[in-house]
Amino acid sequence: MSDDLQERLRKADINIAPLSKRVYAAVIDELLIAMLFLFVIFDQLAGITDPDDIIVFVNSFTLEYMFIKILYQSAFVMLYGATIGKIALKIKVIEQESFNTPRLSSALNRSIFRIISESVFWIGYIWAFYTKNRETWHDKTARTLVVDA
Repeated sequence: MSDDLQERLRKADINIAPLSKRVYAAVIDELLIAMLFLFVIFDQLAGITDPDDIIVFVNSFTLEYMFIKILYQSAFVMLYGATIGKIALKIKVIEQESFNTPRLSSALNRSIFRIISESVFWIGYIWAFYTKNRETWHDKTARTLVVDA
């Protein structure tokens, strides 16, 4: 990141969120989405007894599950600047240029690239351990930062 951004963050008294908070927030969000998903399909899932059939059944909802994740991430980040997990840990997403809550295009970009990062062995997340502002691939593509709220 440029020194200009660092200076702007310092002047605005904005601190980059620790990676530990981001990890815990992501775990909370994943658990919430998984519980919601299981709640929706539980009636159908309860009637299946063979473990292989359960795997096939759950895997048949992969696209729907990804859509739910994109919708959840996009809506919460655009409306509140944070998902439920981020709100619980007092961190939020801001745009790099304006320091405002991300617009729809940024929130949607960020959500889609989260899925891509997860699909490629979480490399997009691991990237954050090696960047100055703890940016993941989805932060870089959407030009966002995760900061303390």
